[in-house]
Amino acid sequence: MNRKSLSIFVLLTIISILLTTCDKMPASQKLYRSTPKHLGMDAKQLKHIDVIIEKAIRDKKLPGAVLLVARKDGIVVHKAYGNFQVTPDVQPMTTEKMFDMASVTKPVATATSIMILVEQGKIRLMDPVTKYIAEYTPYYYEDGRAAEPIRLYHLLTHTSGLPPYTNAGALKEQYGEPCSKELIQNIATIEKQNPPGKHFAYSCLGFITLAEIIQRVSGLNIGEFSKKYIFEPLQMNSTMFCPPEEYLPRIAPTEVFNGIPLKGKVHDPLAQLMGGLSGNAGLFSSADDLAIFCQMMLNGGTYDGVRIISPLTVKAMMAVYPDLAFAGRGLGWDVNSAYSSNMGDIFSKSSYGHTGFTGTSIVIDPETETFVILLTNSVHLPEGNVIALRSKIANIVAGSIVDP
Repeated sequence: MNRKSLSIFVLLTIISILLTTCDKMPASQKLYRSTPKHLGMDAKQLKHIDVIIEKAIRDKKLPGAVLLVARKDGIVVHKAYGNFQVTPDVQPMTTEKMFDMASVTKPVATATSIMILVEQGKIRLMDPVTKYIAEYTPYYYEDGRAAEPIRLYHLLTHTSGLPPYTNAGALKEQYGEPCSKELIQNIATIEKQNPPGKHFAYSCLGFITLAEIIQRVSGLNIGEFSKKYIFEPLQMNSTMFCPPEEYLPRIAPTEVFNGIPLKGKVHDPLAQLMGGLSGNAGLFSSADDLAIFCQMMLNGGTYDGVRIISPLTVKAMMAVYPDLAFAGRGLGWDVNSAYSSNMGDIFSKSSYGHTGFTGTSIVIDPETETFVILLTNSVHLPEGNVIALRSKIANIVAGSIVDP
């Protein structure tokens, strides 16, 4: 082979390697508008979503909804349905509306903040809660022996032994609202139901505890910390705790009390006692913003050149925690538990997600690089309920993927 031929061979080899490498990289690090066909999805199949959402609205299961579906960095559905408000007057839904995320706060704000502190070397998942909240009592066996201490990973996976909730009404009556210090003391000393790591019981109390740890370690409350380290870097400008008054026209109202809908104030009673700055609930967000967060997770912790967490952290969060397979939970995320119906029946086994009591839901499938965001304010209606609707939408979207 002469020198010219050798040069051409080397050049062609380099080009081949570069092309192969590009094929293995994500098509984009940033979301863009696309079509189902372009991303290997059946547009006709996706139209079934309109039918079932519109029927659910007619059946008064929800006043309206915003749905966002994306795959491989491309948004294929972003649509508003029904009404944003029906009491005291009727207002149509639009895609830019913000919603009380309820328990979707847990993975998006609280668990992600905890994992950022882990990456910063400031805490460890194995740390006992008593390292940060000394008065946190253990579970006691019948013979008086104390069980092993509750650790941070127990709180993240709902295996701490904490009860699901505590009496918010009694605390409010005794101490007024807010009463964050008294609520933390109540949770710390409440009787634990099981030894840690032995049983799964979905608990808001564990995530309120995690937010308290974030504040004690960092000096920032959950709203300040998540804004600084998650939402501002990702330019999620419609995602926040305790939204200021200027955001109220965009915020979907939740429950109606004495003819007046709750709007811009967190719906969850315990989060109200925390002044809206709580680890279990309190986040407000929009479909556009949550799409950025979901794509960041699919990208391995990065979006548009901004890294929030590492790829290994993402993998740890989305997988069932080692030795706690019975719980079916990752670190803040639901993977395969009794609360997983929003993921439907067809998405891959590596899917994960979370729901919120107010009518919100996220499903992320890393295998097909797909996510589904359904935002509703179903609690605005007396008989509102979107449990069945969530799973049906997940199945329709999964069924539309013809080129996995």
